[in-house]
This record gives sequence, C-alpha cells and structure tokens, in this order.
Amino acid sequence: MNSETASTAYTVLIALVAVERLAELLVARRNAAWSLARGGVEYGRGHYPAMVALHTALLLGCLLEVRYAHRPFVPALGWPMLALALGAQGLRWWCIRTLGPRWNTRVIVVPGLPLVSGGPYRWLRHPNYLAVVVEGFALPLVHTAWVTALCFGALNAWLLATRLRCEDAALTRCRAAT
Repeated sequence: MNSETASTAYTVLIALVAVERLAELLVARRNAAWSLARGGVEYGRGHYPAMVALHTALLLGCLLEVRYAHRPFVPALGWPMLALALGAQGLRWWCIRTLGPRWNTRVIVVPGLPLVSGGPYRWLRHPNYLAVVVEGFALPLVHTAWVTALCFGALNAWLLATRLRCEDAALTRCRAAT
C-alpha cells in the first residue's frame, strides 16, 4: 500500500470512529433521559468536559500527527493495531448492549437498581474503560502516531483514575442509600 493510499484509508478510519462517537453520544443522551426520569443522579460533572476534550483530541492528534510528522504505515504494526482498535469497538458496544438504558458517557446512577453482572461485567468491573485504554494506544499506532498514543495514554490514565473514583463512589453511595 503506498503512503497516500494508507493515509487516506487512515483518515477514513478516523472519520468512521468519529461517526461512532456521535452515535455513542446519541445513545448516551437517550439513556440519560431514561435514567433521570427514574430518579437517576449524576456524579462527576466537573471532569466530563475534560473527557470529551481528550477523546476529541485523540482523533485530531491521530490525523495531525500522521499528516504533519509524516508517519508511515508500517504493516507489521498497523494491522495488529487495527485488529485491537476494532476489538475495542466490539467490547465497547458489548458493554452498551449489556447495560442497555443504564449505559452512559456520564456517571448517572439510578438508586435501587442492582449492579449489572452479565456480559463482559462477569469478568471485569469496568470493561468499557478497558476498551478506552486499548483504543487509545491502538488507534494512533495503526499509522505509527506514537506521540498521540503516548500523550493520550498519559492524560487518559489521570482522567480514568478520576473517573473510576467518581463512579465507584457514586455506586457505593447508591447501594448504601437503598
């Protein structure tokens, strides 16, 4: 594959991920209305804008680094990373399907509902965040955008630590209240 074709294909991949993100936001908006109508309480509003900005920056960083740093497509790296990125998407949508109307990009907990223990939640407490971590390094490395992968990984580690504390505290408060 020549460099121009690889770059174009990568741009299409990033555009498709952006469309997928928009679909997630639509699902999240619908699910937020469902949760709030049932007495759901939102936690962690303060870190949500940073999360949106970071995930937007991931996609922009992928495109800008490949274009301006002239990153090559290296098949031995790119194809396995593409498989991981696609697997992360599959895991994310498995989480969305398993949680149903309770899945959200925000932390909204409906008091009285039991924790979900099916699907990927049988094995992992936060499988959606595993998908985020895998995608965060794999998607940039599809086209050797290693600076983007490192920057996103470092910032995402800090943000996920904040998010996990927030989510775990929210779930604990709701369980204690019931």
